[in-house]
Amino acid sequence: MEKKRDISRREFIKMVGFTTAAVGVSAVVPKFLKPAQAAVRDHILIGRPLPLTGPVSAFTTITPWLDNKAIADMNKDGGIYIKEAGKKLPVRVKTVDTESDPTKAGDIASKLVLNDNIDIMYVSATPATVSPVAAVCERFKIPCVSTMMPVEMFLLGGPFTWAFDASFSVGDYNASFLQMWNDVKTNKTVGLLAQNDPDGVAWADGAQHDLEPAGYKVIDTGRFPAGTMDYGTIISGWKKENVEIMFANMSPPDFTRVWRQAFRENFIPKISTVGRALLFPAAVEAVGGDLGLGTSTEAVWHPSYPFKSSLTGETAKELSESYEAASGKQWTAPLGGCYSGYEIVADVLKRAQTLDKETLRKAFAGTNLNTIQGPTKFNDKNVAVTPSGGLQWVKGKKFPYQCVLVANGNYKMLPTEGRLISIHELRGMK
Repeated sequence: MEKKRDISRREFIKMVGFTTAAVGVSAVVPKFLKPAQAAVRDHILIGRPLPLTGPVSAFTTITPWLDNKAIADMNKDGGIYIKEAGKKLPVRVKTVDTESDPTKAGDIASKLVLNDNIDIMYVSATPATVSPVAAVCERFKIPCVSTMMPVEMFLLGGPFTWAFDASFSVGDYNASFLQMWNDVKTNKTVGLLAQNDPDGVAWADGAQHDLEPAGYKVIDTGRFPAGTMDYGTIISGWKKENVEIMFANMSPPDFTRVWRQAFRENFIPKISTVGRALLFPAAVEAVGGDLGLGTSTEAVWHPSYPFKSSLTGETAKELSESYEAASGKQWTAPLGGCYSGYEIVADVLKRAQTLDKETLRKAFAGTNLNTIQGPTKFNDKNVAVTPSGGLQWVKGKKFPYQCVLVANGNYKMLPTEGRLISIHELRGMK
């Protein structure tokens, strides 16, 4: 496989964030036009660009159940009181599919602003969606909040005035990974495999920054393009270096290919920690058979988290159980992250009591709220870092796999349920 030139995180985020967002906006309206003043209406409108289809659609399998529930919770008493309207206004949301495409995300965001006259933008799920939408909101001075978007990737598009991000930190991930890896005896040789996109680039940078000072040897073969079909060269290199820890960040389809090939070529590391792809039980099952057994990833949210909804008082466990009962599907991590964004929006509207954009922006900046995702307070860079830990996939009872919280890293209030177990031990290997 030919090794391509790596690009810096900032170069990449500018390409998929600002550039594509600008293309989306200019395709819709001349530069001199601005959002029209919203006509007096009887509701509050939230714009919700989401990757409902495409490579990162796993983040939105909870839609529309989660969004419908959150809006119902916000409107349970007739809506949110808006002083300038002299009454409570119900909240509505307009969800549009970005198809996991940055250019389409920017185009959709501009249309929500210019055509639909939204009051607030709420966007989730990876840089491919969040970065171009945030750029549009900065351009047109629309208050925007994002979730399920690690703060390191968000900040690369800054500085921000109108866009805010409430999410997790790659640095916190690594603190959890180091904690759980210490429970398995290894030679501390890590094979790094990161996709050449904002998630992967930031993941690789974090690995070099945090793992080597902790005594780990990192074997980095460079970033790989999405859709790679053959990982033979990388796997051979790992065998030669006696890699015992696979540390990766990629989309679910790419992980399925590399993990199946690793087993075919008899490369089975003691630890396989994979960001993004293994957030979702469906991705673990998609590998086939029991190949997903023992893999691990970041715990961005978990039913055991000791946090409650600021809207209803529901616990994390109650939210996950409600979803499973209603859908018949297994809970996924975006339940907490995506619901918390609606909590923030509701809190901002209640404090602002107006739909004036500047007042809403200031209300976002002053957020200090306990949500089902955890404590949320924006700093002077417009980010609020939320708690995260580390989890491992083991055989389930109700579903094929279940995830166990095995590390709490920098957040000791998160209740761990056990320790990381070597894949070799789980598979009965010597």
